[in-house]
Amino acid sequence: MTSTAEVSGQVVALARGMRGLVRAEAAESERIRTLTDAIVDEMWASGLMAAISPVAAGGVEPSFADMIETWIEMAWQDGSFGWIGIANLPSRFAAATYLPDEGFAEVFSAHDNQVTLGGQFFPNGQGSAVDGGYRLSGSWSFGSGIGHSQYIAAGFFPMDDGQMRWVSEGIPDMRVAVVPREDIEFNDGWYVQGLKGTGSYDYSAEDVFVPFHRTFPLFTRVPYRGSSPATRMGLMPVTAAGHASWALGVSKSMLDDVAELAATKYRMSDMASLASRPTFQKGLAHHVAAWRAARLLVLDAFAAAEAAVAGDADLTPALRADMRAAAVYATDVARSCAEWAHLVAGTSSIREGSRLERAFRDMYTGTQHAFISEKVAIDSAQIWLGLIEDQFGL
Repeated sequence: MTSTAEVSGQVVALARGMRGLVRAEAAESERIRTLTDAIVDEMWASGLMAAISPVAAGGVEPSFADMIETWIEMAWQDGSFGWIGIANLPSRFAAATYLPDEGFAEVFSAHDNQVTLGGQFFPNGQGSAVDGGYRLSGSWSFGSGIGHSQYIAAGFFPMDDGQMRWVSEGIPDMRVAVVPREDIEFNDGWYVQGLKGTGSYDYSAEDVFVPFHRTFPLFTRVPYRGSSPATRMGLMPVTAAGHASWALGVSKSMLDDVAELAATKYRMSDMASLASRPTFQKGLAHHVAAWRAARLLVLDAFAAAEAAVAGDADLTPALRADMRAAAVYATDVARSCAEWAHLVAGTSSIREGSRLERAFRDMYTGTQHAFISEKVAIDSAQIWLGLIEDQFGL
């Protein structure tokens, strides 16, 4: 098995190696509203697509720090490319980690692990329990990364004789189905402001049989395979790390582009370059410092939880609240950095096709996601204050 020392930095390097291709293909990805074949093919050829999955599924099981830095790098290159990184890679991680052995053999082993997975994990469907599995029906929106996915994830509520199944008082059972592409109806709908290149279509299923072995509990932390702490932390922390990293990466691209632009940028009726203006200098210092602080908070929160689990401690509600609150905070900081960069760049930030303009649109699309909403911050604070013992959705 690959050692932790060997893995460190390896996945980030795979992502960094795609800079030239992603830059060249970004506009075409936006035009066709999903990543180009060239990008997807290179993600497979380089090993990036499978990297965070368990070793049994062709991955290297990197640490949270490595995952975070990889996703920052991908989003820095292009918002849509970064979003695919936090959609397809965690989706694949979850299925490879939590599917029972029979399901893993059918989905992964039978395809030599060359399997891309995307979709919506929130339970917008219902699965009527039948012999051997479920009859799945439902409609899902914003299925991130399904434009090029062979299997589609679909969250659902299991139903027994028309009645919802409960795992504890007030908490319904929620599962994720892994469905072959040919069993899904794609309703498209992906005409949006930003993240245009992610292929995040709406989709539906009507009375599709899904065997039990191609489903897994949404909030499980009991892995069938994989030895990294992440596999024993569940999908929520991996998803939270992804959202925080994505926002940090997109905003960093805007800060970097504005800093580069500043030396040659002159505003109308102003003889001084943008870089020479004290107000710009102060603003840059403030926002770069805020960005760095947010990144360190994210790294600290996830490393602390990871270390606790590695030491066989419980993933407590407080640790989960710390990670989720860090993700919300980093997103808020990143959005503030993006807004400042957009304003100081003046007309340079509105020219269609530049990375700066695309990143701004991407930021204000990606940060609408419910996963990093103010409710998450409120739930986290209530745990810290002792007002509630736990919130299962964290």
